[in-house]
Amino acid sequence: MKIAIIGSGYVGLVAGACFADVGVHVTCVDVDEAKLEKLRAGKVPFFEPGLEELLQRNWPARLEYSSDLASSLRGRQVVFVAVGTPPNEDGSADLSYVLGVARDVARLAEHELVLVLKSTVPVGTNALVRQVVEQHARHRISVVSNPEFLKEGDAVNDFLKPDRVVVGSDDPRAFELMSRLYAPFTRQRNRLLQMSPKSAEIVKYAANALLATKISFMNEVARLCDATGGDVEHVRSALGADQRIGYPFLYAGLGFGGSCFPKDLRALVKTGQEHGVPMSITAAAVEANEAPVKDLLRHMEQDLGGLAGKLITLWGLAFKPRTDDVREAASLRLIDGLLAAGAQVRATDPEALETAAARLAHTGQLERVTLVAEQYAAAEGADALVIVTEWNDYRSPDYERLAELMRGRHLFDGRNILVPEAAAEAGLHYRGVGRPALAARG
Repeated sequence: MKIAIIGSGYVGLVAGACFADVGVHVTCVDVDEAKLEKLRAGKVPFFEPGLEELLQRNWPARLEYSSDLASSLRGRQVVFVAVGTPPNEDGSADLSYVLGVARDVARLAEHELVLVLKSTVPVGTNALVRQVVEQHARHRISVVSNPEFLKEGDAVNDFLKPDRVVVGSDDPRAFELMSRLYAPFTRQRNRLLQMSPKSAEIVKYAANALLATKISFMNEVARLCDATGGDVEHVRSALGADQRIGYPFLYAGLGFGGSCFPKDLRALVKTGQEHGVPMSITAAAVEANEAPVKDLLRHMEQDLGGLAGKLITLWGLAFKPRTDDVREAASLRLIDGLLAAGAQVRATDPEALETAAARLAHTGQLERVTLVAEQYAAAEGADALVIVTEWNDYRSPDYERLAELMRGRHLFDGRNILVPEAAAEAGLHYRGVGRPALAARG
């Protein structure tokens, strides 16, 4: 089968690489010729484990890159739309790129094809796209909704071994083509779920909202533990043992971030407002996500006797490990608060230094934040060290070395990944999220 994927960002490249790896001929289409040249040279414009190797293995035999949409559509049975849907100021999704691509594909298509919406879009978008297609198409084009469920840091594995493949279509021929396309990924058992386009559009937002709500709920439980002297790790262990609840996404910390959860939850709330359905739980999850960083700043202010003039080191800038994505990351909210309080900030990350520098430059904060490549060098002379991202690099630190390097010896575990007793025995003051603080014993 031959397909085209329009949009060579995170979703489009992962999908293109994985389809190509099972023998599909894929053309990745993008208007950014500089990005395409980088891809032809074997370089990926963002960090995602395993993706660069997959792209290199399949280019140019089964994978090609083009900025010419017309030629990229010829002979293609399925065309994916994987362009961005950035948030508008009111939280709604900006569909201009999706609708623009739909219009261009309809005008340029020289034969019948299936147009697949891979971008995350609100309910009703499939119908809008069909209207655009019907206005401009000279040939039959079926519009299918096929939301992605990729976790940054494990996207390749998610695509190759999906929990489910949602196909929103009322067209039997289109569904049959999608079934053939996804057959290599569903051989062990049929993971295809056919439903209406509207149901498929709701699934993606609902899934992200539910997962984010679990995170926000545990962070609220952590606040209760802080206030009463409980230990959120003990609570988490007991809750997760209930098979109706489970352990995934049940970790207290500094809140969620990234390109999906914050944007998708706001879009879901906005969609509910437009249809007269208040999405109260989702809205509460968004609001609750602001509390953990504020609570941490309050604890730091208290434990350090003020933040003005203090040197604070952050281990971790990416919103989660195994990615270089800093969009809506807790690190950025924390940096905002620290700088506003007059603190000096030094930060490090295994992969996100470049993306963080670009973001800080955009906000005018880069000159006030020192970015350091090596984690222990970043901690030297610091009054406090904060674990912001749960990278494996930070899970088992040399506590004694930190105690020697740091000036203030305050360790704030923003992801509850450290061993509190080990930190205290090495002479560090430990405070986690929703966990009893431990004074230095060394």
